[in-house]
Order: sequence, then structure tokens, then C-alpha cells
Amino acid sequence: MKKLTVLFSILVFVALLLSACGGGTGTTGDTAPNVAEGETCDVKNLALYEPGKLTVATGEPVFEPWMVNDDPTNAQGYESAFVYALAKEMGFAAEDVKWVRTTFDEAISPVEKPYDFNIQQYSITEERDKVVDFSDPYYTVQQAVVVLADSPVANAKTLADLRQAKFGAMVGTTDLDTIEKVIGAKDVAVYNTVADVLTAMNAGQVDATVIALPSAYYFVAEPLDNGKIVGILPGEIDEDFGMLFTDGSKLLPCVNKALQTLKDNGTMDELVVKWLQAGGDIPTIDK
Repeated sequence: MKKLTVLFSILVFVALLLSACGGGTGTTGDTAPNVAEGETCDVKNLALYEPGKLTVATGEPVFEPWMVNDDPTNAQGYESAFVYALAKEMGFAAEDVKWVRTTFDEAISPVEKPYDFNIQQYSITEERDKVVDFSDPYYTVQQAVVVLADSPVANAKTLADLRQAKFGAMVGTTDLDTIEKVIGAKDVAVYNTVADVLTAMNAGQVDATVIALPSAYYFVAEPLDNGKIVGILPGEIDEDFGMLFTDGSKLLPCVNKALQTLKDNGTMDELVVKWLQAGGDIPTIDK
């Protein structure tokens, strides 16, 4: 547990350092604000979308291991369980957490959000941070390549091997960016949702996709008929997930304060062990 916490803290520190130096994706462009001296984070003082309620947006649909049975309200899955732990730390009762649904890309726009924050595996990037705010990271993830077991790249070892595949990815995601800019794939189909990507793979319309490793374990076990994790992308492509807020959110410092408490008391490590640790050694794709 302590090793995980120390590792996470190091990753956060490095991310912030790279940000200050104008680093690339996976880091936030501005350090998230802290609670100012003299200010309190009592629920009655919070700048909430709906007074007394914590309104949280997520995707439509949502998948394991982040949420279970497409139901964010059951506190099952890493992100759902995390939100309820965060809400409790902030002083909300479980019944005061209100869920709404959005598409992935509509939240990444410079407009006032009809919720307090959005959580659906948003990678923190400098480009996004120009129009929205992000919390401190709540998980650092490796990206994996999932393929059809009978595809031409089922035994790919290098990025060059992967370039012969036809990829599919959801619009507006860093997964799509990775496919195009890191792997360098030329044949890429873009879909509105992850569910559409999986449907296309099952239909044989695309060979492969890139997705967070915890999602990859679920996809090959459930939605994909003939899926295989071919490998993890090189380590420097790891990404930080953050909660997404309206730019300039006054709630953000209090959310970060509660998140830090959950890191310090071991809650985040416990959630990782319960929901995101899957067995099996996965090779790393060579450059």
C-alpha cells in the first residue's frame, strides 16, 4: 500500500514539474488551486451547481471496471466508489450525490457546466486545460493495445508492427491521439462512443483499439468476442486521469483537498486494489 502511495506521489510531482516546463500531454498546464487561508470547505459554503447536492456527470454508457452495470449510483467500480468516498470526505451524504449523463467530448468545451464535475477517464492535457479545469490526478494509467485475436497484428511486438492494423477509437480522446501520433497508424476509423468501437471490432470492421489497461482487461473478458491485449504502450505515454470542471471553478480547491486526504489515508490505494488490479503479465510494445 505505502509503495503505491509513494509511487503515485512521485508521478504527481513529475507531472507538475513537466507542466511548469511546458511539458506534453498527461500533465496539467496550471497547478490546481489550493484552499485559501481562512476559507472552509463546509458543504454550506461550497460553490455548488445545486445547493446541498454534489452533481456529478459521467458517460453514456459507462463500463467496468470504472462503473458496474452502467449504473453510477451503486458505488460499484473504481470511479463510482471513488466519487462516493470523495463526497463523504467533503461532508455529503450518499443520497446528496446526484448523477447526470453527458457524451465524452461535449464536456471539453469552454462553457459553464450544468454539474459540479465530470468523471469518465479524462486524461489531463495542456490543450484541454486551456478551456476547462482539472482536479489533481485520481489515477495514473497505462495505455494498452487491444486487438482481435485473429487479426494481422495479434502478435505485434513493435509500434511498426501495429501500423498495418486498421484502428478504431472514440472521437476527442487521447486514445485517438496516441493511435495517430504515437503509433502512427494511417487507417483509423473514428466513432462517437466506446460502445461503437467495440461493435465495430466484433463486426470485423476494425482490428484494434487503444484503451486504458483496466478497461482493456474488461473488454477482452466481456464485450469483445475474440479480443486480446497485445501489449502496453511505452511508459512515457502513461496518463493522469482528472475530474473535469468548468474553467475557474471555485469548487475545485475543496475537491482537491478531499482527494488528497483520500490519498493520504490509503483509500485510493484500497480502491485500486479492489477494482483495477487484474492478473496476468502484459508485454510492453517496443518503439
